[in-house]
Amino acid sequence: MITTLIFDLGAVLIDWHPEHLYKKIFNDEAEMKYFLTNICTPHWNEEQDAGRSVKDGTEALIKQFPEYEDNIRAFYGRWYEMLNGPIEGTLQIFTQLKQSGKYKLYALTNWSVETWPIALAKYDFLNWFDGIVVSGHEGIRKPAPEFYQLLLDRYNINPAEALFIDDNLRNVLAAEALGIESIHFTTAEKLREELEKSLK
Repeated sequence: MITTLIFDLGAVLIDWHPEHLYKKIFNDEAEMKYFLTNICTPHWNEEQDAGRSVKDGTEALIKQFPEYEDNIRAFYGRWYEMLNGPIEGTLQIFTQLKQSGKYKLYALTNWSVETWPIALAKYDFLNWFDGIVVSGHEGIRKPAPEFYQLLLDRYNINPAEALFIDDNLRNVLAAEALGIESIHFTTAEKLREELEKSLK
């Protein structure tokens, strides 16, 4: 019996992606892909999500790749341009779940403490959650099991009654290892199908 749903935010409810910004900066798509794969990498970004300051992360990367300084500084200097609005299909599902009143709704997100206020001010639906645990506030991030456990303990969630939704398979597997039923998010349409099976 599922009583609690736990959402990831980026690429599940919010269309956040560095490409939304860097398509404006690079004329060549291959060059952009190289930059986001080898310079401003997901791993580097997640260090800020885990609590490293934007300033420290930026300066460390510039020391490593000084020829890319302007483009590296743009990552957080123009970070808001990576936000492309809510993912409407998922937001519709989330709205229906909230209006049903049947479930507790939480978010577990890898997000920098410095950029989190931008999203919070921009998207009112983030205030609908019963609780949100942000990695940047805690100094730990997915897929660390301690991060999931922190959410479970803080809000007294029974993992056997919870369902976790994330676009990153790594994070889904980590949740499942803790006994939390999970859905690997790909599209809102598939999420709706999976939820209809899980919430019967």
